[in-house]
Amino acid sequence: MPGLTLYTYFRSSAAYRVRIALNLKGLVYTPHYVHLLRDGGEQHSPAYRRINPQGLVPALEVGGRVLTQSLAIIEYLEECHPQPALLPETPEGRAVVRALAQIISCDIHPLDNLRVLDYLRQHLAMDEAARRDWYRHWITEGLDAFEKHLVALPGGTGYCFGDQPTMADICLIPQLFNARRYDCDLSPYPRIQVIESHCMGLPLFCSAAPENQGDSE
Repeated sequence: MPGLTLYTYFRSSAAYRVRIALNLKGLVYTPHYVHLLRDGGEQHSPAYRRINPQGLVPALEVGGRVLTQSLAIIEYLEECHPQPALLPETPEGRAVVRALAQIISCDIHPLDNLRVLDYLRQHLAMDEAARRDWYRHWITEGLDAFEKHLVALPGGTGYCFGDQPTMADICLIPQLFNARRYDCDLSPYPRIQVIESHCMGLPLFCSAAPENQGDSE
């Protein structure tokens, strides 16, 4: 595969997902840091908008072509580098893992990302306490469902599904980092906590964590 450049920000959960996936696939990449807060957000600059018209991270540059949207990038990596697999072998297993991943990426994250929180502050005049309540509400709704799905699956491996990391774990771990930033109560989710503890004990997950990035503050 040609050289990889990842446009990333240390606290972006979507970029965090892709960092984990690249690590699990054993792929070397060059990080290009896009600070989402400095000078009104570097993602809004004309230079970055030429890379990703949405002004979002992550973006992955592969041989001059830019890929966007974290799950699309992870699926691309899975197709180009099938091993180690991030999706189960069976169609049913892949559907379960994709559904778990989408609880995070489609149902929680879009309501709690930076641009939504900025809109609540700037246009709806919501104060800090109200925005934090908003954030915790949507995380709680999503994690309640996620935990119930996990309880219905065979357990005991330390992963969401099966005996190796999948796209579900890749999405869950960054969301839990953000949940802790906003003081969300994770005690109702014992299965999720077991998975988090196990995954964060693995070097490939740990090295992708926000505090271990070159732009960490």
